Amino acid sequence: MQNLNINALIKKANYHRPLIFNSALWLLAFVILLFVFSKGQSLITVDYIYTVTFLVVLAIPVSINFYVLMPQFLKQEKYLLYSICFILNLVLFALLSSWLLQPILDSLFPSYFFISYLSKANIFFVFTIFLFATTLLKLAEDWFYFNTNENKLLRLKNQQIETQLSALKAQINPHFLFNSLNVIYALALEKKEGATTAIVQLSDILRYVIYDSDTEHVTLKDEIILLKNYIAFQNHRVETPNTTDLDINIEDEQFKIYPMLLLPLLENSYKHGVIAGETKIPIKIQLHQIKNIFEFTITNANLNTKNNLDDKHSGIGIENLKNNLSLVYPNTHKFEILETKDIFKVNLKIDNED
Repeated sequence: MQNLNINALIKKANYHRPLIFNSALWLLAFVILLFVFSKGQSLITVDYIYTVTFLVVLAIPVSINFYVLMPQFLKQEKYLLYSICFILNLVLFALLSSWLLQPILDSLFPSYFFISYLSKANIFFVFTIFLFATTLLKLAEDWFYFNTNENKLLRLKNQQIETQLSALKAQINPHFLFNSLNVIYALALEKKEGATTAIVQLSDILRYVIYDSDTEHVTLKDEIILLKNYIAFQNHRVETPNTTDLDINIEDEQFKIYPMLLLPLLENSYKHGVIAGETKIPIKIQLHQIKNIFEFTITNANLNTKNNLDDKHSGIGIENLKNNLSLVYPNTHKFEILETKDIFKVNLKIDNED
């Protein structure tokens, strides 16, 4: 099963557009300052020249704030250091602008007469307003970029999980069917009367496995019925009495769990722990549910080296179960296996917070 390359998809759908952001920002700044410098009167050439030059000077501290101070200090939560550097950046370039802007304009454009558009105090005021305003705009743009990509990432992760779960279910169903058909085949070979009944029981089980379990959650009641039907079905193969000891203690039959979590464990116990005529240790199942805690423990004899149903696909059900648990209960489950030469025991505990 292949996982989606989420990082590659995110890079292809990068919503961070610095060129667009800066173009829109400085175009807006140009329009605002041009209106301020012309004082709403008819525009003349010197208005355009002064505004562009002022914006070039203003862009230097703004860019330093955007691409040096904010990434290095503000986003690293070094707030005091950022505040100090922000003020120094503001004061330094405001002073340089008040001292050098007019001489630079006179030197570059000697044929034009530039009046004093802004006093020194007003230059400090404009620099302060612009640096604070652009900082807020940059934070807003970064926030939009971050949230857009987070939403994209979540959608892709959900798609990945759904794809993986579908693939896992597609593996579980044929695996269960394969083992069940072995039982029907054995009954048919021995020409036992129970073959017809077993086929009907298998049909009921498969209806649940294929159709009824095709949902996000099922009730404990439905899963328990499935287990009981499967035990009854297996009794056609195993003629040893008391092969399964089922201990059920639940508060709420409507308690929800992910479908097909328990059957692979029971199937595995029959496959590796029960041999007709030789089974001395019954399969012991404890199924308990109290409040939001569900616990399932199953113990069987460890006969996997003798079981005539063993095959090279052994363990597919357990591995699928582990993968399912990691996907649907990533931080709220515990899955433990204890194996000795005589006993194979599995304990599954789920904290269903929902």
